[in-house]
Amino acid sequence: MRVALVYDRLNKVGGAERVLAAFSELYPKADWYTSVWDKQGAPFSRTWRVHSSWLSQIPWLRRHHEYYPFLMPFIFESFDLSGYELVISIGSAECKGVITKPGTVHLHYCLTPTRYLYSHQDEYLDNPLYRALARPLRAWDLVASTRPDKMIAISTQVKKRIKQYYHRDSEIIFPPVDVARFAQKGLHGFTDLRNKNYFLVVSRLVPYKKIDTLIRVFNQLPHKNLVIAGVGSEMSRLKKLAGENIKFLGAVSESTLPSLYRGATAYLQANEEDFGISMVEAHASGIPVIAYRAGGASDIVKDGKTGILLPDCSVASFTAAIDNFDPKRFDREVCLKSAKRFDIAIWKKKIRERIQKYVNTR
Repeated sequence: MRVALVYDRLNKVGGAERVLAAFSELYPKADWYTSVWDKQGAPFSRTWRVHSSWLSQIPWLRRHHEYYPFLMPFIFESFDLSGYELVISIGSAECKGVITKPGTVHLHYCLTPTRYLYSHQDEYLDNPLYRALARPLRAWDLVASTRPDKMIAISTQVKKRIKQYYHRDSEIIFPPVDVARFAQKGLHGFTDLRNKNYFLVVSRLVPYKKIDTLIRVFNQLPHKNLVIAGVGSEMSRLKKLAGENIKFLGAVSESTLPSLYRGATAYLQANEEDFGISMVEAHASGIPVIAYRAGGASDIVKDGKTGILLPDCSVASFTAAIDNFDPKRFDREVCLKSAKRFDIAIWKKKIRERIQKYVNTR
């Protein structure tokens, strides 16, 4: 069976890209289709068979896809997928809009309905370009949402959004985490963090992640330490906001990430995540999570058992929770056991079963 995997754009590393890697393990011989491919931004994809649009040939366009959303419908509709029996689109934007032949099974693994058109439109529509294009793009997106034969949601919240915006039913298969990789002991590669209590954030440094909220919290708690792992457009601004008790690590290698989690007092999640793979990685490392009770956090964190869920994402709520946090309340083994619900082996089994079911019923 010839398989095509379709993703919105391959130009960065984040939680969603871990999902792509898992699909690549399932279908190592699959062809990938994407609007933009940046090998430097997405080094994990270097060995994949990637078909990208002409946008990838222009460095500036490759890095700034947010400035031309109006091109995306044309790009994804232009891909010729007529030679494939199975097409799996994975994303949160336009990839579901690819056109397949009648005999092809098209499964959409939905990370969330298009953010800038629905759930997060207020954040994006400050941009005059998005505001002007919102209506025609939303009309196309609704048509595109009818093209997959089946939709799978990554969380309870995403399932609700699919029903609300696309008026479609979906089932939930949580994203995968390699639990065994994170369930290891020791702190390696971060000698300056040994024997130092710190709270941890692993995230792209972009506005909607609300890292600035956590920085304001720790500026009020100079006796507590915050470690931030990740890079992004907000790096310079966030560093200017941060006090001396806040450390930026920049990009952290995959090999040292588990030990960074393992040495933390707790993991912090201030924004509403569609799922939140980093929270599962934290639990797999045996550490509790303090998170805003919204989105994927409600699926992942067991309030009072594997972490603390807060009613809002305000500075005041996080300040109180962190200042009064007692790690002795939480058992590392309980956190690890909870993380095993999301293990990659379980994910692969569920995905294979669903795909086989869909293919057999066509």
